[in-house]
Amino acid sequence: MITKKINKFIIGMAGCTLLAFTACSDMLETESTRQNIEPDITAKTDSMFYGFGILQAMQELADQYVLVGEMRGELVKTTNYTNNNLRQLADFSATTTNKYDSAYVYYRVINNCNYYIENRKTDLYRGSTNVVINEYAAVKAIRAWAYLQLGRIYERVPFFTEPLTKISQIDDNNFPEKTLAEMVTELAPDLEQYTGYDVPTYGLTSLNVGTPNWTSEKRISPKNCFIPVDVILGEMYLETGNYDAAARHYITYLTKVAPITSSPYIAPMTRKGASAGRGAEVDNEGMPDGSQISVTISSAVEWSGIFGQNSTNDIISYIPMAVTRQNGKTTELPLIFGFDYYATPDERSNIGERHPYVEEIQLLPSDELWQLSDSTEYYYYTTPRQGQDEYDSISIAKCGDMRLRSILHKPTVVSDDNVNVRWIDTYKYGNIVLYRISTVLLHLAEAFNRLGMYDAAFAILKDGISSELTRLNSEGKYVVTYLSDETRRKLMTTYPMLSEENAYLFPGRLALGIHCHGAGKAASDLAITTYKPGSSPYTLDRMAGLKMKEIAKTYGVNVGTTKQDTINAVEDMLCDEYALEFAFEGRRFYDLCRLARHKNADTTYGANFGSIWLSKKLEKKTPVKDLTNEKNWYLPFK
Repeated sequence: MITKKINKFIIGMAGCTLLAFTACSDMLETESTRQNIEPDITAKTDSMFYGFGILQAMQELADQYVLVGEMRGELVKTTNYTNNNLRQLADFSATTTNKYDSAYVYYRVINNCNYYIENRKTDLYRGSTNVVINEYAAVKAIRAWAYLQLGRIYERVPFFTEPLTKISQIDDNNFPEKTLAEMVTELAPDLEQYTGYDVPTYGLTSLNVGTPNWTSEKRISPKNCFIPVDVILGEMYLETGNYDAAARHYITYLTKVAPITSSPYIAPMTRKGASAGRGAEVDNEGMPDGSQISVTISSAVEWSGIFGQNSTNDIISYIPMAVTRQNGKTTELPLIFGFDYYATPDERSNIGERHPYVEEIQLLPSDELWQLSDSTEYYYYTTPRQGQDEYDSISIAKCGDMRLRSILHKPTVVSDDNVNVRWIDTYKYGNIVLYRISTVLLHLAEAFNRLGMYDAAFAILKDGISSELTRLNSEGKYVVTYLSDETRRKLMTTYPMLSEENAYLFPGRLALGIHCHGAGKAASDLAITTYKPGSSPYTLDRMAGLKMKEIAKTYGVNVGTTKQDTINAVEDMLCDEYALEFAFEGRRFYDLCRLARHKNADTTYGANFGSIWLSKKLEKKTPVKDLTNEKNWYLPFK
C-alpha cells in the first residue's frame, strides 16, 4: 500500500538535483557564472542552487497549504463561483480525488531536503566562519515544517529521511507510518543542536524578481524564504503539548535570533476624525461625546501593510510566487479571493479600478468572522475637557475590530447587483505568509497560558512583552497590577524575556499588545506620560469573565472560578485573536485542532470537550462528518 501511494513521488526524479535547477526565466534564478549544469553540492558557493531548488518545491504546495487549512475552518464562506474542490474541503466531503488532497507536494519538498542533507558537507569554512551550517540547519527546518503539515492533514503518513532517487528504493521500502507526535519525537532532537541559528541570507538583502503586469517591481528577501529552527521547534512542541519547550524556543528566537523591540502594525487613535483607515466602516453608535473614531494608520505601520508588495517588517517566513506566468510558479489564491494578479492592463474588468479585481469571487469572509469582528470592542480616548491636554479616560465604541476591514477592498465603480462586494487583499501581491512575529508572540501566549501563566498570555494581548511589566513606580510598587509575582519572576528567570540580559530588547515605550492591532486603545499606556495610564476597559478579569459566561452558555458546562477555568477562558480569547489576526493565512483549521487537543487533554469540562468545542465552532458549515470524532479531522491520504 505504501509503495503504491508514494511511488509517484520518485517518478521523473533522477535524483533531487533535477528540482534544484532554475530555468533562465524563473524568479528564483541565481546569477552564477561558475557553471550552468550540475552544480557541485560539495562546494562552498553552489549550494545556493539547491537551496533555491527547495524553495521552488515549496512554491508547488503554497496554494494547497492555504486552502486546506482555511477551507476547513470557519472564517471563509463559499459563493456561487466556488469550485467543487473547495466546496468539498469546506463541508468535509473531500476524497482522494480532490485537487488539494495531495501529499505528493509535501514529499517533493521532503525529498529535496533529504538529498541536500545527505550530500551537503557541513565542514566548509571561510576563515573561521562555517559558510554552510546556517543553510544546513534551515533545510532541516523546512523538512520538519513539511512533515508537520503532513501530520496535521493526515492521521498517519510514511516517514523517511533518506533521499529517494531510484525506483528500487520505493519497491523495497519498509517506511514506517508515523503520527504527528511520532514525527516530532523523531525530528526534534536532531534540530535541537541548531537552536539559536539564524537562516542564510547569501549576502543579499533582496532580489528583484520581476514586475507584475499592474504594479511596480517585486522584490523578495532570501532570508524570509527560510524558516528559523527555533520557530519550527516551537511549533512542533506546541502542537504536541510540550508547552515549556515551545515557550523556550519562541523566546530564543525573539531574544537571540531576531530580537524585536516592538510588535509592529498598530492602530493609534486620535481624538476625532471622519475616517477609520483604508476601507474601514465605523458605526459610532454609543460614543458618549458624539465624536468619531479616526484610525488614521500610516502606510508605514498599517496592519494590512503586512501583506504588501515588498513588506517584510512583521514577516518571518513566506513563499513568494512568480510575478508572471513566464517567470515561474504562479498562484491561484489572488484570483480565488477576487483579484487577478496576472491580468494584463487590457484584461482589467472594473472601469475606474487601477487594480484588476474580478466579480467571480470564490471565497468571502464568513458570517462568523464578521460577527466576531463586529462584536469586538473598540477602545478610544474620550475628548479632553476644555483647557486640558490629557485624555480623561478610554471608552468603548461599537465599531468592531479594524483588521478585517483594513484588508477588504471596496470598488470605486460597481454594478447595481454587486454593491456589497468586498475583495480580500491578503494575496494581492502573490506572497504566501507562513510565519510572522505576531505568530510567534501569540503562540508564545498560548504556551504561557497552558503553563499556568495566563496573565503573561494576556499581557501579550494587552501591553506586549515589555520592560514595563517589571517596572516599579516611585512608591516601590509594580506599575502593572494584573501580573502575579510568580509570573513576573518567571519572565525574569525561567522564561527570561525580561531578565537583566534581555529586558533592553523590549522597551516599554515601544510595546503594544497584539489586540491593539485592530481594537484600538486596549493597552495601558504605562510609559506614555502625556496620557492618564491604566484606564482601558480591556482588563484580564473583565475579559476572562465575559468569556467564561460565553463558554458556559454555548457549551452547557459548569464554569467555575478555578485556575483551569481561567486558562480555558484565556485560550478561547486567544482563539478569537487568531481569527482576527490570521484570517485567510491558511492556519485556521490547524489552530482549532491544536486548541481542541489542549482541551481534550485538560478534561476540566470532560474528556472529549475539545472535540465538542471544535464541532460547535464548525457547525454552521454543516459538515458531512461527525467532528466530535478526531479521526474525521483528517483528509484521506493519497
